[in-house]
Amino acid sequence: MKWLNDYRMRLVLVGFVAAIVLGGRRNANADGFWRRKADMPTTGYGLSTSVVGGKIYAIGGSGRRTRVDEYDPAMDTWTNKADMPTDRNFLTTSVVNGKIYVIGGTKSNQPISIVEVYDPSTNTWAEQTELPTRRMWLSTSVVDGIIYVIGGTDGSPNWGHFGTVEAYDPATDTWTPKAKMPTGRSFLSTCVVDGIIYAIGGWPGTVTAVVEAYDPRTDTWTNWTKNAPMPTARYLLGTSVVGGKIYAIGGWKHSATGPLYSAVEVYDPMTDTWKSGPDLPVPTAGLSTSVVDEKIYVIGGALTTHNGIFVHTSAVYVYDIIVDFNGDGIVDAADICVMVDHWGENYSLCDIGPTPFGDGIVDVQDLIVLSEHLFEDVNDPTLVAHWALDETEGMFAADSVGNNDAFVIGGTAWQPGSGQV
Repeated sequence: MKWLNDYRMRLVLVGFVAAIVLGGRRNANADGFWRRKADMPTTGYGLSTSVVGGKIYAIGGSGRRTRVDEYDPAMDTWTNKADMPTDRNFLTTSVVNGKIYVIGGTKSNQPISIVEVYDPSTNTWAEQTELPTRRMWLSTSVVDGIIYVIGGTDGSPNWGHFGTVEAYDPATDTWTPKAKMPTGRSFLSTCVVDGIIYAIGGWPGTVTAVVEAYDPRTDTWTNWTKNAPMPTARYLLGTSVVGGKIYAIGGWKHSATGPLYSAVEVYDPMTDTWKSGPDLPVPTAGLSTSVVDEKIYVIGGALTTHNGIFVHTSAVYVYDIIVDFNGDGIVDAADICVMVDHWGENYSLCDIGPTPFGDGIVDVQDLIVLSEHLFEDVNDPTLVAHWALDETEGMFAADSVGNNDAFVIGGTAWQPGSGQV
């Protein structure tokens, strides 16, 4: 009777999924593989990206100078926008009330204190009050409408690496000094979870894995000994937050020949623990990351050749989901059955929730994600070919995945609306 119990289990889960769908419950997209998207119009290293209205704005950077490009994830297209007034790279950007504030960076290899604001709704720029401490290779994060500018260096002969923190209020165009970060450093990355700013990695004179947390409400920092260090010490990395977890992506361990990292490591502030995520397709440093619809987009940066020479890139990647488990071109009950067959297991194919990289077990979290894609037609880019045999006559089948159009032999019976993988 085991087959009957398994069958009943599947029916119960199918019913559960139906209840979620009919009830209108929504959840975020989940993981699967790094997908290459449309390249930036130019290469970019040391650029910064920010999101306004579901679109990503790539600003400045080496090889881009004053350039601003808008990326539409829904259309996978880029549009050039009004140039930034100041040519700079290794800048930082943050968004408040739909406007992008560009702060500091380098111009002609010198640190600057210039602050400019870009309004995507009008495609215009304006100058703001300058940063009190000019610096480059810094980072910014926003809490409650205030921009916190953290770390960096002035590039002086002694190459001092700052713990300096200065808070900018766009509403009043004013600056306020704040408590210094315990570990002064540059080339770090910062991000926010539940109102706390986490400063991760960087260069305080050598590559570091330090994680320190800042609470703007009390203007206090935790000492680095109180936060679990990142498993891979690195700088020139990117960080983004999805589902309350911090994703540290790419970066560099300083040496004459690299190495650059493809590592993706995930930090859970609730448990103060790290775990490994799926590596980037190519080791990259000096990249920028942004999140749209709980998907992480990795943009630009630099790669290395076999002899350690930096090569700037225009590549864009997003971590996308696979939900067509059996590869038949549609998400349906057959995929639910695949998930049920691996229920309670650490089975990577079906571990698609919570976002974006799963949690190591196939359970209700994964079922909820799958339910959002029921009855969708799927063109899985990992397939060699997908011939959607939905014509009504003839012997020609167009491949909807790649460039493998073909003639059909053997007396295929056309079935409009269906297909064959």
